[in-house]
Amino acid sequence: MYVSENEMIEFLIASIMNPYYQLRKKKHTHTKKEIAMRRQTLSIFLFLCVFTALPLCLGRIKGVTSSSKKALHVKGSGDVKTTKMTALQMHASFFDRNKDGIITMKETYQGMRALGYSYPISVAGAIFINGALSRKTRPPGTPATMTLPIYINNIKKGKHGSDTEAYDSKGRFVPKKFEKILKKYAKTNPNALTKAELDNMLQGNKDAGDTKGQIAAQAEWNLLYSIAKDKDGLLQKDTVRGVYDGSLFFKLEQKRLSSTNKKT
Repeated sequence: MYVSENEMIEFLIASIMNPYYQLRKKKHTHTKKEIAMRRQTLSIFLFLCVFTALPLCLGRIKGVTSSSKKALHVKGSGDVKTTKMTALQMHASFFDRNKDGIITMKETYQGMRALGYSYPISVAGAIFINGALSRKTRPPGTPATMTLPIYINNIKKGKHGSDTEAYDSKGRFVPKKFEKILKKYAKTNPNALTKAELDNMLQGNKDAGDTKGQIAAQAEWNLLYSIAKDKDGLLQKDTVRGVYDGSLFFKLEQKRLSSTNKKT
């Protein structure tokens, strides 16, 4: 049974978005295509796990203690000059919970939970995000560690393909690219994207042969849509704009905290 790349990617994202995808439908009979999708999804998951764990197998990972992380910080490998941060660095800094310029898996998890994501999604997100970006952003000569840290100073090296290109190669926000995306895909409302329009945007941004970039883009935007859409199911322009410099994340966290306080 052949499953197209698009179908496989969509199924993978759906599986990540809902960890219990169709498992509770006890009477559901899986089709051959669904079984094939599950097998391909499992293959990708195993590949990503092996890829992430490879440094461990090579003996390059060393245990990290709070003192060793502090030592890295003192050397300046993670220090970020907040007054000169690029938009991409500001975007990432939300997840730097202790503001030392380094984002560990624990901090990624904490950041996602602060935004309201479920436990399974936050755990999966921390593993995949840090697994994908740690090696790319690690300064030369800095030892790999069990926490798979992301170094904000070098976050520009973690840019993936199949994106909106609203960040340039240095991680700076490009307003013209952002406006171009909205103008091209926001048809129902010029200042917002519907779910269908968001899907069209993701389809239009795909780079040929860039499966990893496509998966990353779909995961990012679908996760964003799940927590940032308005009551009408629209992703507003100002909301999307706030993603690029991370300001939206702080607003969402504060909104969630305020909502929690009101309930108590």
